[in-house]
Amino acid sequence: MKIPGQRHQFDIPDDVAYLNCGYMSPLMKRVRDAGAAGLARKAHPWEIVPRDFFSGSDALREAFAELINARADDIAIVPAASYGISTAARNLPLAGGQNVIVVEDQFPSNVYPWRERAREVGAVVRTVPRPSEGGWTRAVLNAVDGDTAIVAIPHCHWTDGGLFDLERIGDRCRERDIALSLDVTQSLGVLPLDVQQIRPDFLICAAYKWLLGPYSTGCVYVAQRWQRDGRPIEHNWIHRRNAEDFARLVDYQDEFEPGARRFDVGERSNFALVPAAEAGIRQLLEWGVENVCETIEAMADDIIERVRPLGLTALPKSERAPHYLGLQMAGEPPSGLLPELAKRNVYVSVRGASIRVTPHLYNTGADIDRLVQALEQVL
Repeated sequence: MKIPGQRHQFDIPDDVAYLNCGYMSPLMKRVRDAGAAGLARKAHPWEIVPRDFFSGSDALREAFAELINARADDIAIVPAASYGISTAARNLPLAGGQNVIVVEDQFPSNVYPWRERAREVGAVVRTVPRPSEGGWTRAVLNAVDGDTAIVAIPHCHWTDGGLFDLERIGDRCRERDIALSLDVTQSLGVLPLDVQQIRPDFLICAAYKWLLGPYSTGCVYVAQRWQRDGRPIEHNWIHRRNAEDFARLVDYQDEFEPGARRFDVGERSNFALVPAAEAGIRQLLEWGVENVCETIEAMADDIIERVRPLGLTALPKSERAPHYLGLQMAGEPPSGLLPELAKRNVYVSVRGASIRVTPHLYNTGADIDRLVQALEQVL
């Protein structure tokens, strides 16, 4: 079911065509207000009680878990996707001679941690080349071999929206006892996702894009097999047993809080960011992710048809995420493209050879008109 226009829920001037959610989403008014209210709490710190350090985090865990069909105990709170990916790299088994599968032009934060871990143990990071045909799923499945220990991929490629069939890839990983680590920062919140079907070992998502949340916040799903003896990348007071008893914090505890909490970042209780992140996810749950996807897909399809006469093309629909357009032309995009579009109050991104257009529910038909007209003038 398509969702009626939601621009009124955002603070976007009528003459601004912001089609760049893949860069970062604008904050909804309710998200901004939740963050402002949380920040204001510290003006009266005497009203903040020990339980408040836990209740907001628990609420965020519950919202994120509902989004991916997990348990709240399976969720850790992190400040960035890189933090979560580094946690996965620290915990997933990898030995000399084995390999980690990544894909060409993958986002750097989902490459560097694997390179570092591979160097430590004498393993190899293998990069799957961008397929000329057939899509990413087949390319990844064909790259897996007897030495593959970890597959570390996104749900859709951040440059052009190339789509990965995570259920098929998850099935292959389980068949061969290969760990699966997913960065879903560019998809979660608009592409439906069920961890009970995919069964990844780690799933990481920053909040500031399609989750409609603030910067410096994110969540990690951790499969139960890694929760009991997993190694966090930092040690802090709040993820240890009995941390709610502030008077006895110096009764140092070797035991962690249950579930994935051992992987939480220090100061995870951020009173401004945590409620803002939860508010964004709650809005998505109210809309329904399937409905969000259907609505944005219709916008993307319209854009493709209207820019085709300009010589711009996208991946075939069967091979790309429905919310994500990497428009390509003969040759590289002009170096001054983005400033010229910005002069016309049109905002997109360039990633690699793609003009990346990523609309959301705040966009209107007038925004699409403005985009097409600006591209006609500039190209």
